[in-house]
Amino acid sequence: MGFNESVIEGRNAVIEAYRSGKCIDKIFILDGCQDGPILTIKREAKKAGSLVKFVDKVRLDQMSETGKHQGVIAYSAAYDYAEVSDILQAARDKNEDPFIVLLDNIEDPHNLGAIIRTAHQAGAHGIIIPKNRAVGLTATVARTSAGALNYIPVAKVTNLNKAIEDLKKEGLWFVCADMDGEVMYDLNLKGAIGVVIGSEGDGISRLVKENCDYVASIPMKGQVDSLNASVAAGILCYEIVRQRLGK
Repeated sequence: MGFNESVIEGRNAVIEAYRSGKCIDKIFILDGCQDGPILTIKREAKKAGSLVKFVDKVRLDQMSETGKHQGVIAYSAAYDYAEVSDILQAARDKNEDPFIVLLDNIEDPHNLGAIIRTAHQAGAHGIIIPKNRAVGLTATVARTSAGALNYIPVAKVTNLNKAIEDLKKEGLWFVCADMDGEVMYDLNLKGAIGVVIGSEGDGISRLVKENCDYVASIPMKGQVDSLNASVAAGILCYEIVRQRLGK
């Protein structure tokens, strides 16, 4: 597994990166550009589930390291993604009930890196993130995880709700963090479990929340109405640790 996030510039270079199987996390395309190579890149991006953003020439020029971007700049993942099956196998290898953290559109790389680090330390077997509208395994994420990415698999899925439904068939049940839920100390968080953490601004999306078995709230005494996503993930993960230890 590598550590450096690759920047790929130029139409042919990006097309070849896709065809070689390189994992492209996100791609920036000149707004309004519709020629043959750009249409090919858009098709490849859709098939691969890459995050696509359309920007103006000034933005692309600012991002470019070569000055020869030809209207397209792509970023490949700093680390390889796992499959959901790899996460389940990690739990079987340890003879433990699966403990998985699912992230509903986390966009801040520092939050993702911090969650990966905490989830690993709490004994989670893996993390699942969506392909779209979320940050991937960038170099910033890798640095913020402080090495945890070497030890915990991260899978990327097209549809988070489908992933939850599939994992329910494997015996997992799901709890999401939300202010409107039951106090987490009153919930039984033992057994095969998936913990769902919402995005920084919008929290848990409605469909994902409805697909969870329980909604857990974290007791708060202050005047602000929410916690940082990575902090909320840490608190809920360690409540699971506490209950698994029988404390």
